[in-house]
Amino acid sequence: MPIIAISRSSYLHGKKIAEGVATKLGYTCISQEELLDDSQEFNLPDIKLIWDLLFILDQAMFWQYRYISYIRALLIRNLQKDNVVFHGFCGHVFLKELDHVLNVKITADIEDRAKLIMEHDGITRKETFSFIKTIDSKRKRWCQKLYKVDIQNISQYDITINISKFPHDKAVDIICKIVKLNRFQTTPESQKTMNELLIAAEAGASLNSDYKAERTGFLSCAMEV
Repeated sequence: MPIIAISRSSYLHGKKIAEGVATKLGYTCISQEELLDDSQEFNLPDIKLIWDLLFILDQAMFWQYRYISYIRALLIRNLQKDNVVFHGFCGHVFLKELDHVLNVKITADIEDRAKLIMEHDGITRKETFSFIKTIDSKRKRWCQKLYKVDIQNISQYDITINISKFPHDKAVDIICKIVKLNRFQTTPESQKTMNELLIAAEAGASLNSDYKAERTGFLSCAMEV
């Protein structure tokens, strides 16, 4: 059975759509936030510290590779059994070698996003548009810096759904229908690729875990900068 990777930004109801798809198909639903919580298993520092290091210190390349190797291992480990809906904003970059993954991009018109934010956070229209610009810019920079991809390039997704044009339940129906196509079914070859990716990811994460002394010293110096 296939894997569904739903890429979404903030205030797009991406979580709601992912959970709706998982419920309808009987799949497991995993969020990027859950993976980051699980990253404590690998003794990663706080995600905000990683963010700050990436844009302040040239030496942060060490943490870039460390973070990527651990998140890749966690993601592939969770997706190995298939029948999974994963939702986040850049996790699909780890799955591009797999044929049985349906990559979905959720978007919305900026006016609809603004309306949702104003209702949710009780801020002004001017503050809302400034907030959207800031958070979208940060996410774009994060993916460019960490993963070397432009999340706005739609060619990396199989389908893009603008939920300003479709109600959430229709978006769920569209995804569920498309994922049943033969194109996205697991094959012996794709499962072999998944197993090989997991072995490589686990090995990379294990290798990076040998640098605890460097990590401690590096973090101490970094937080003094």
